Parts: sequence; structure tokens; C-alpha cells
Amino acid sequence: MKYYKDKKNIGDGRGLGRGGGRGRKGGGAFGPGGYCVCAKCGAKIPHQQGVKCTDVKCPECGHTMVREELLKKKSKG
Repeated sequence: MKYYKDKKNIGDGRGLGRGGGRGRKGGGAFGPGGYCVCAKCGAKIPHQQGVKCTDVKCPECGHTMVREELLKKKSKG
């Protein structure tokens, strides 16, 4: 451990520091815009801020909706 002139400790550099983290749950937030899409029938509705797509039921078939970006990510690889 190193010391300043006034004898205060400073760390050894192992922490992430301010802003070094990836955010909540690995940084998977997609922001307020976008769409919720039904994985079963493909119906698409605008995403509402503060409401998870997985909490919304499809207006066409009643299946659980998912975020459009997640479907694109899944189909890529």
C-alpha cells in the first residue's frame, strides 16, 4: 500500500473505480425506445418505458412478448 504525504492510504488499484462497472445485470438495458415483439406470432407493439416486454401479453395470441433487440441478438448467433 502506498501513502500520501499526509499519511492517508491509497488503494492498490484492484477496484473498478467510478464508472468502471457494466451496469445492472451486465449492462443489458436497451433504453426507452424500441418494440416488444411476440416470439410466437410476430406481432409488434411499441415498448413502454418502465414496463418490461416480458410483463406484456401479445394482443393477438396472448403469448409473452420479448424485446425486439433480444430476438435480433438470438437470431444472429
